[in-house]
Amino acid sequence: MSLEGFVDLHSHTNASDGSLTPQELVEMAKRIGLDALAITDHETFAGYEAAVPFAISAGLDLLRGIELNTQLDLPSGARRTLHLLAYFPSSAPSESFIGWVNRQQSARRERNIALVGSLRRQGVDISLAEVEARGRTLAGRPHFARILIEKGYARDHQDAFNRFIGEEAPAFVERLAPKATEAIEAVRSGAGVPVIAHPVRLSITDADEERRIIGQLADAGLSGLEIIHSDQSHQLQRHYGDIAKAYDLLPTGGSDFHGSAKPHVHLGSGIDGNVKVPRELLDRLRELK
Repeated sequence: MSLEGFVDLHSHTNASDGSLTPQELVEMAKRIGLDALAITDHETFAGYEAAVPFAISAGLDLLRGIELNTQLDLPSGARRTLHLLAYFPSSAPSESFIGWVNRQQSARRERNIALVGSLRRQGVDISLAEVEARGRTLAGRPHFARILIEKGYARDHQDAFNRFIGEEAPAFVERLAPKATEAIEAVRSGAGVPVIAHPVRLSITDADEERRIIGQLADAGLSGLEIIHSDQSHQLQRHYGDIAKAYDLLPTGGSDFHGSAKPHVHLGSGIDGNVKVPRELLDRLRELK
């Protein structure tokens, strides 16, 4: 299937929790006919920077992005993890923003140290060194899950989260993450465009509450909403498209491709073809800056 005329604005390399190198990801995007690709690794621009020369050589339009973990406090007192995509369509991020991201990397590593200790208390033979060998200083729970599977503690990725490292599991360690509003401000002041990633994962079941919360974030400076995503059915895509229109948010989309870490998610087309992001959305994104 050719994806000429389409883009993917959400993808990961092995600089964070994807399996492909930046070069391999660029080559795949070119091979399947994507018009453009955004690399949005977790809390690092290393994958994007490594991909730039390969994208230039291949003639692929490459967009700089990053994905940030943030905390969202609901009116009920519950807390959700909100993933914020930040795009830099016309300029590099500011030095102050780079410093802010470096502080988030340090918080991630501190959580990983605590998570190793928690797992060891559960009888798991694991070390920080072997986790960082897979994910380096940007190692996260997916890298922990791979080790749990390799050593026979878990059957698969979901089992590892359910039994050990998911939010309801006994070894879970909460990571100190910035408030969503703080991250939105950091992105905007750093010359970026902040967009909520895969809003379905916020798991806000009350539709009116969901709209209010997204509206409040729009008032706080949010620029866009990822309406097209592998986890979102066509019905949900229409739902989030309506919310984006109501609050004048830019609609974006991407597969959230991770390679072999999520083998059912395909670059440019998502799950069973539910992701097709028209070039127009990237053009509109670039018009914002």
